[in-house]
Amino acid sequence: MKKLLIAFFIFAFPIIALCQSFTQPVQLNWETYYKGKPTPGSPFYALTAMTWHYSYESTVYRNKVVIKLKNEVNIDKGRSWVRWDKIQNESIRASLLHHEQGHVNIQFILLMEADRVLKNRTYSVQNYKAEIAEMANSISDFYDTMQKNYDEETEHGSNHKMQARWDDIIQEKMEEATANQ
Repeated sequence: MKKLLIAFFIFAFPIIALCQSFTQPVQLNWETYYKGKPTPGSPFYALTAMTWHYSYESTVYRNKVVIKLKNEVNIDKGRSWVRWDKIQNESIRASLLHHEQGHVNIQFILLMEADRVLKNRTYSVQNYKAEIAEMANSISDFYDTMQKNYDEETEHGSNHKMQARWDDIIQEKMEEATANQ
């Protein structure tokens, strides 16, 4: 049996926070997920640290690779922080948390897609480790780009028109991801 572990970190304002099941993304709140101290000099109002881990056990049966996948996303609460002095207004807090939830939902989509793709692929006996790693890296890169586009296009949640557009996109992708499971 072989095991492989990969960690995926995202740090930016406002980025991801979650520890979730396969049924729905975690619903964020400031008190639970933001325990760290703000990075001095950071221009951001919040930072959420998250890791994506996958590992697998593999067996070869009749010249076919079968993998048992473990796939999870976790919040690093100690490295996630918020600048309370910058978000004292309740509507700003709610808006920022809503934007953060969008990041969580994108990571939920990543989790579901990684689970679907990595489990349902046919791998070669000779090269399956590299094939799994390549596919996982490709999925990670795709969703990292999606996270960056989300922040850029919504201007970190401050462009409400684009935030609403992204809310629709994310909801649609979440429905697709859960329908494919």
